[in-house]
Amino acid sequence: MSARSVLVTGGSGFIGRHVVDALRSGGDDVTVADRAPHPDPSVRVVVGDLTEPGAVERALAEGTTAVVHLAALTSVLGSIERPVETYRTNVGVTAALLERCRVLGVGSFVLASTNAVVGGGASGPCIDERTPMRPLTPYGATKAAAEMLLSASDAAYNVRGVALRFSNVYGTGMAAKDSVVARIMRAAVSGATFDIYGDGAQERDYVFAGDVVDAVRLALDSDARGALVIGSGRSTSVLELLERARAVTGAALPARHVPAKEGEMPGVRLDPSRARALGWSATVGLDAGLTRVWGAWQ
Repeated sequence: MSARSVLVTGGSGFIGRHVVDALRSGGDDVTVADRAPHPDPSVRVVVGDLTEPGAVERALAEGTTAVVHLAALTSVLGSIERPVETYRTNVGVTAALLERCRVLGVGSFVLASTNAVVGGGASGPCIDERTPMRPLTPYGATKAAAEMLLSASDAAYNVRGVALRFSNVYGTGMAAKDSVVARIMRAAVSGATFDIYGDGAQERDYVFAGDVVDAVRLALDSDARGALVIGSGRSTSVLELLERARAVTGAALPARHVPAKEGEMPGVRLDPSRARALGWSATVGLDAGLTRVWGAWQ
């Protein structure tokens, strides 16, 4: 395939760095838009907050053929505390990027979404693309709104849109994250007690960052449109995750139970069959992925 000119928003972040490396290795011309510089000085970066006036126009230049939109406020609990800021960043910036795509004639737009757009429950059916949207938090609601904007741009302006509904992404380079895998690794290094919110029976689907990169590349390379559930298809409780981490790290990882946080889904079970039918699959199992993360963490 001929090289593309791709804008990656949030390209200096955890997932973004993996995506940028993969696209550049494949020959694409990549520009990053992020609040922070990229660790690789050879990467072209437009540094700034995309909510600021003129920032989207500076980042998304003429000649761009595709956008991978990863930049967002992703904290579920933070969205409950700061719903207006979350809306401004997650919905407002998406709308501005899509309008810029319309004006410039950009052909493809890949949105980092989340399965939180549909809510869910431990006893409910597996979540797939046909599951009705019913977000339980401002974060999930803003991503659902972003998906609707993407759908409208696809239908009205032929900006081919793919919304990748990621499950819990983990992998190397996540030291700055506050997700459960990162918290466990920090506790394993420091010997600190790991806090389990609630009873620890809540289940999540964990997908390795390298598999997420493959999903982004699929969305760019194929003619796919609409939502794609991206997860391993296997749910793991926090208690089981902790035991697996103990086996991988060799650390005692003492734990204590603390009150559950508001806004957290009790369970998530995903069905990534549509993505699999398009040629994507999660290739890195949880134990292998935790081993890689632990090796990089040390």
